[in-house]
Amino acid sequence: MEGNIRIRRGEAGDRAAAYAVCLQTGDDGQDATALYEDPEALGRIFVGPYLALEPELAFLLEDEAGVCGYVLGALDSRRFYREYLEKWVPVLQREFPAPTGDPAGWSRTARIYHDYHHPEVYCPEPYELYPAHLHIDLLPRAQGHGWGRRMMDHLLGALRSKGSPGVHLGVGQINERAVGFYRKLGFNELARVRDVLYLGLRLK
Repeated sequence: MEGNIRIRRGEAGDRAAAYAVCLQTGDDGQDATALYEDPEALGRIFVGPYLALEPELAFLLEDEAGVCGYVLGALDSRRFYREYLEKWVPVLQREFPAPTGDPAGWSRTARIYHDYHHPEVYCPEPYELYPAHLHIDLLPRAQGHGWGRRMMDHLLGALRSKGSPGVHLGVGQINERAVGFYRKLGFNELARVRDVLYLGLRLK
């Protein structure tokens, strides 16, 4: 711990706080609070499954005001996505009906509900070299102080200790700040799918 900020393991009781970070960084790194009438819509895809299915690779950044960032990982992405589709998604589908009508008129929340019912998962090749994946988000108050790199180092160290040969992540192509951050850490381009850039880092 440095000062009054620390990295710690995520717990079940942290879900609401972590979902809030997801929302406040959910517009390609910018605050998406005004874009979603359901503030937990994004978190149910990008945070909740990791806290529930792979808690040993879920780490939070916390300061005096509360949770201000997270880094979430999955050791074997194919296994993780299989459990996500079999265990996590059906619960969302029962609770949140799929939107109807003309998709052109759907709100952002409705589009996320559509994703609950039509989930898409993707793992870039060569999979055997980059089987793990991660997500990281930090609120503005935690940015610019080196905590992003320290959180990445924390998770990458955990993946190495579990024998992972490599890790990948997806980032919006327009999020130049995030792309630059990952490239400085040694991530290289693996694929581009629509507006998402997939980057990978060898750990062995």
